Amino acid sequence: MARTRISSSKLATLAIALSAIFQATAAQTTDVVGDELGWLVPPGGPLAYATWAAMQTFTVGDVLIFNFTTGDQDVARVTKEAYETCNSTNPDVTYVIGPANFTLDSVGEYFFIGTMDRRCTLGQKLAINVSASSSGTANPPSTGTSPVSEGPSGSALPLCKGSCTVLIHT
Repeated sequence: MARTRISSSKLATLAIALSAIFQATAAQTTDVVGDELGWLVPPGGPLAYATWAAMQTFTVGDVLIFNFTTGDQDVARVTKEAYETCNSTNPDVTYVIGPANFTLDSVGEYFFIGTMDRRCTLGQKLAINVSASSSGTANPPSTGTSPVSEGPSGSALPLCKGSCTVLIHT
């Protein structure tokens, strides 16, 4: 086992670099909405997508994939009010070609519905919260007002004054 002395400034730089690498790899994930179910009228009604979303963590930069067949389904990002009433008259954006990819580009609540026929009222709707980093949790809003909780932040390596001894196994 070799011993190497590393100054605290080098150790801090190493900690920052490792943290940045971890953030870059953890920040972007791709989530297939509903997993194997895909994006359709769920057999269990709106509970199916609410349950799926509750098991996920959504962060800025993540990509949602709505798997559906072009012509059979669509997906629209809507306001909270439009989500609650299944109103598709003024969506923020509608995707009609499947599968559709949607990048979560900001912190906050996102609401999606199927606009064809009565699919939204039958449960084809999704509400999620997006946090700034992977340290937060992002469960679906129950009332649309759930806060996004952030976890504690910590450094990857201990900080020390002067110099530290780091053991490197070879």
